[in-house]
Amino acid sequence: MDYGFVIDNRRCIGCHACTVACKAEHEVPLGNFRTWVKYVEKGAFPDVRRYFTVLRCNHCEDAPCVNICPTRALFHREDGIVDFDKDHCIGCRSCMAACPYDALYIDLSTQTAAKCNYCAHKVESGLKPACVTVCPEQAIIAGNLGDSQSAISRLVSLQQVSVRKPEKGAKPRVFYVDGDSTSLTPGAAPKSSSYLWAQRPQAEIEADFNLLPDSGAARTTYDVSHQKPWGFHVSLYLWTKSMAAGPILVSALLTLLGYARAPVLLGRVAPFAALVFTFLTIILLVGDLERPERFLKVLLHPNPRSWLVWGTYIIMIFSAIAFFWMVAGLLLLEELFALVLWPGLIFAALAAAHSAFLLAQARARDLWQSPLLFPHLLVQAFLAGSAILTVGALYLGSGTALTGLLLRCVLIGLVVHGLLVLSEVALPHGNQDVAGAIRYLIQGPLARPFWFAAVFGGIAVPIYLLAFYFANSLPGSMLPALVSVVSLLGLLAYEDYYVRAGQALPLS
Repeated sequence: MDYGFVIDNRRCIGCHACTVACKAEHEVPLGNFRTWVKYVEKGAFPDVRRYFTVLRCNHCEDAPCVNICPTRALFHREDGIVDFDKDHCIGCRSCMAACPYDALYIDLSTQTAAKCNYCAHKVESGLKPACVTVCPEQAIIAGNLGDSQSAISRLVSLQQVSVRKPEKGAKPRVFYVDGDSTSLTPGAAPKSSSYLWAQRPQAEIEADFNLLPDSGAARTTYDVSHQKPWGFHVSLYLWTKSMAAGPILVSALLTLLGYARAPVLLGRVAPFAALVFTFLTIILLVGDLERPERFLKVLLHPNPRSWLVWGTYIIMIFSAIAFFWMVAGLLLLEELFALVLWPGLIFAALAAAHSAFLLAQARARDLWQSPLLFPHLLVQAFLAGSAILTVGALYLGSGTALTGLLLRCVLIGLVVHGLLVLSEVALPHGNQDVAGAIRYLIQGPLARPFWFAAVFGGIAVPIYLLAFYFANSLPGSMLPALVSVVSLLGLLAYEDYYVRAGQALPLS
């Protein structure tokens, strides 16, 4: 069995019967949709045509939402339907970030994710999905794509069909007959300031920006709004994780390379800072869940394909290493310290950069698929760790030699971070979605704060201040502390704008 849908646009009249039937069948809350109809108008008076496009979960063969879900709340049934179990969902919204089709939402009544499940309860009784039953024009055809004699299989084989976003490699099982490319391509038809029978949210209108090339005389005259899954909590989480991994990463590197031996700063302050910021990271991670009381399901009902699960394991192991590192520093246990050095370096790097693999699993967001993300997260952790240890060295009075070494580490981190930021925005982009997200970041609504806070204030100013400090030999100055704080704030700004830009492009 391989269930799928065909939407026959030759028949669809845009009546919204499928949307209403779906809402009634599943008690979908106001403002959320499992099935919705998008209107696009093309042409110029008097030659104007309106295209209706039914949008929903595509029940993908290689479903990104199934791969990223940490608790197996989303899963493939034997008949090919992508179903969900709200009792296992923790409300992390990672599935929303991964779905290329904007098919998932958070159900406010259960605080869990939800989407079209092909009316699986009806299929099990030999019935058709509610949208198929109610369609007055039989424009929605459901059935077994694996049966060559079924009506849906014959339609797919005999008609020219298209799918949404085939480049994502998800192998969607919703096919469109006479599908209009402008309608199926998100952002290709600019949205009107207001719809035919509905008002667009003001925040959505203000965020409008020319992300993709204009298709010409086409505009979207009716659509539904979709929530951006990840907000400032995720930016903070990435930031605190850099500050958790950084002190151990820098301490291990300096010790293994023989550049520094500072038992108090590197043996006690570094692991203490790592443990404090790891605790804050976990608080942010759990606090951002819609169902935080279910967090242990990540460990008790894990999906081994999800990098959110592997990230949890990495953070747990890293915390244990940081604890033993601190014990070795407090009790001056040289053998224990030597034992945790290499594991500390490895798991600090993994704790800092594993989010690159998680964001890569969020396949809907092209900006986050960058191969530069893994090394960039490592550099950010190195910069954060150097800045924190610089403040610690000043507080402890560790001497000009160690403080100068750490400041040079800060400078290296700033320069490489700056080069990677410029590489992200200046190098050729893999596709127009990445280019659109970059334009949103450097020319659109985020441009002014990005250039001022993340680039000028967070990179250029600290580099200038460090150059001034080294050129004028200012021992006893508070300039190193200022540079460290400003660098950390610049990192936070960059994380926030990067996360927001990645979610700027419409997916439906």
